[in-house]
Amino acid sequence: MNTATIQTERVDHPRSIERLVDGMPTSDGAGVKLTRVLTQDLQRRLDPFLMLDAFGSDEADDYIRGFPNHPHRGFETVTYMIAGQMRHRDSYGHEGLLQNGGVQWMTAGRGVIHSELPEQEAGRMEGFQLWLNLASRDKMTDPWYRDIQSAEIPEVRIDNVLVRVIAGSSHGVEGAMQRAVTEPLYLDLHFEGPGDFRQSLPAAANAFVYVYRGNVRVGDAAVGEQRMAILRNEPGSDGVVLESDGPARVLLIAGIPLGEPIAQHGPFVMNTRQELIQAFEDFQAGMFGNAQDA
Repeated sequence: MNTATIQTERVDHPRSIERLVDGMPTSDGAGVKLTRVLTQDLQRRLDPFLMLDAFGSDEADDYIRGFPNHPHRGFETVTYMIAGQMRHRDSYGHEGLLQNGGVQWMTAGRGVIHSELPEQEAGRMEGFQLWLNLASRDKMTDPWYRDIQSAEIPEVRIDNVLVRVIAGSSHGVEGAMQRAVTEPLYLDLHFEGPGDFRQSLPAAANAFVYVYRGNVRVGDAAVGEQRMAILRNEPGSDGVVLESDGPARVLLIAGIPLGEPIAQHGPFVMNTRQELIQAFEDFQAGMFGNAQDA
């Protein structure tokens, strides 16, 4: 990245930590073991984000059966693969291979059926899936899909921190994805040694960090490995400062809340119970595309 393009992020009044969250071990799909970091009870607090799952194992039995055909409606899924290979197919004929460092961004919209199946029988599989809500007016939009390979994700180096800009922007560098309304920021920060990282954030945004290697500090509070820190919405705050005494890897995620009702049942996220009932009826009526393609 050409250093001439870098714009310093100014943070005069950094946010502090509201609370630390330990993920909940669970399984999904056909028995894939994972940790649910952002659980359903946090959806209102971290609006527009609905869920964050972290998965990572060297044992094939923990992931080998993957996620066979299943439906979604009303939101977007963002899958970020750190290690391993996963094949995506959906009911609109989209297909792609998600590989090390790549991202799969899918808009379920009015309804899609898809599968995510490992293309490996051994070795490490590790990554994250984030669910991003859609505004009520966009929930019935046409389904959409994009594979973003690792080389397509913009990066910027700030001292000894490598920043992968998946969505939004950081230090003047535009991310691989931009979304109106919720304006999501999705950064993968690689601390290569002691140092700090500053990121401006809109005052209206909800924000959190998830540490998946090492540990960092936000103000005087430490955030250990495999813990999420919800950042406090403080009047006058303009960003966050993360500090580390050594190598660490951290996700920094933020977005503008929708402030709309959330009605969820399994893979459907709408605004009312009646819309959920309609989603189930439409799915059963075969209105989510051609399931044979998924």
